[in-house]
Amino acid sequence: MNERHAVVGVFLSHLEAEGSIKELQLAGYDMKKLSIVGKDFHTEEHVIGYYNAGDRMKVWGKLGAFWGGFWGLLFGSAIFVVPGLGSLVVFGPLVSWIVGALEGALTAGGLGVLAAALYSLGIPKDSCLQYETAVSSNRFLVITHGTHEEAAKARGILEQAGAAHIGVHAESCRELVSFT
Repeated sequence: MNERHAVVGVFLSHLEAEGSIKELQLAGYDMKKLSIVGKDFHTEEHVIGYYNAGDRMKVWGKLGAFWGGFWGLLFGSAIFVVPGLGSLVVFGPLVSWIVGALEGALTAGGLGVLAAALYSLGIPKDSCLQYETAVSSNRFLVITHGTHEEAAKARGILEQAGAAHIGVHAESCRELVSFT
């Protein structure tokens, strides 16, 4: 079955999130189907960067070494300053969904920008709000998307990497397949 699934791992630290991404890469997971989002909550600058295809961030916060390590690994990157969340650093396909949400296409229904972007992936509204709350609490999200088989593989890797919570979501029916 080719139904699309999103697997979201919530990590308590950037070291755990980074470890999970390295494990996914070692297991041969398609890095084009992987996103990571978190706050650079120790930033000392007011404006910390911009997004533009092919360009690089001009200024990093204190987590610069962590975020900088993903430049060559993941596809697409941006820093967004989001009301209520602060500065979000995002790598992977989730960047385009956040841009869509920022353009106003998806922010209806009481969802914030991040939650709206996650909702566009097929994640149920309640789960989107949980993930947005996790990010606002300085957690890191590692998000994979793919077939049922890819989701099962990713879930196992994220569990072994120490995710505090894992949600597996079926895109076609916007339901939570499982959550730990």
